[in-house]
Amino acid sequence: MRQLTNQALFIFFLALFILLVHLLASILTPFLLGALLAYLADPLVKRLDRWGVPHTGSVISIFVALFMLFLLLIFLLFPLIQQQINTLIDVIPQAVTWLQETALPWIKEYVNVETLKATLSASISKTGLIYHAVITSGYTMVEWLVNLVLTPVVMFYLLRDWDQVLQGINSLLPRSIEPTVVKLAKECDAVLGEFFRGQLLVMLAMCVIYSLGLTMVGLQIGVVLGVIGGLLSIVPYLGSIFIVVSASITALVQYGTWQSLLWVWGVYLIGQGIEGYVLTPYLVGERIGLHPVAVIFAIMAGGALFGFFGVLIALPTAAVIMVLVRFANQRYQLSRFYKG
Repeated sequence: MRQLTNQALFIFFLALFILLVHLLASILTPFLLGALLAYLADPLVKRLDRWGVPHTGSVISIFVALFMLFLLLIFLLFPLIQQQINTLIDVIPQAVTWLQETALPWIKEYVNVETLKATLSASISKTGLIYHAVITSGYTMVEWLVNLVLTPVVMFYLLRDWDQVLQGINSLLPRSIEPTVVKLAKECDAVLGEFFRGQLLVMLAMCVIYSLGLTMVGLQIGVVLGVIGGLLSIVPYLGSIFIVVSASITALVQYGTWQSLLWVWGVYLIGQGIEGYVLTPYLVGERIGLHPVAVIFAIMAGGALFGFFGVLIALPTAAVIMVLVRFANQRYQLSRFYKG
């Protein structure tokens, strides 16, 4: 009877937690992102603590080090970025010319412009589309700026008090299951650490692949597009969308032929093939103990079940599930049912 009561309480609090997350979803982004960054930076703080640096000093040192690293990267890459930006500025007049001489005539030839104008005007007058778009864009920009300011603040305080937060969570656990939960949490922590390190390697590799590929096919701003696309590849689909759209437009503006798109799409397909079937399975999958086939299945299953968000969390979720399945299997093999 007592066991059933405990299970009912657990289900009740779990449902309450899920409800709260759903209700507060719109404001959780900076807190979740700050918690993730604090989790990733905590091992560095721990190392400084072991070297005798005061804890708050360790946290501040990590912030300063990350900022200095950012400045160093800008300093080292500035000449290349400046060259690419100058090239981009030179390309803008070509883009305008291409739009006026190629894109607009094509649109006028294949699209009934007057009908399109009438439809858009009717839609705008009926729904207030422009007003809504301006308000939405303004709200999104404000939300983005707030998240940009809040995220490092949340990260700092969580990083400073990380041990106290973990101790507080630990103190709430029933004593009977506390050792098991702590053991599983440590295993999940180790697996997730390997996942994020592997994902970082994949992101850097995609920066190199896209930059080299787009430069080899002759795009004047291939390095800039490749680096941005590679960095965005840490978010599933986002890097791909950026590369396809931006590189295709650049190729059309620069060469003015539809055939140039084939080279750009070839670079994209090769990059996606290397990422999906080589880099992610081996740099991420092997680090977290997942078979390459399991990695591909996890990503496809996450997308099928939860769409974009499912793809985003597929591999870390699969890694945690793997730890729990391994634990369940150990318990199963010790059970009377298994031993007969």
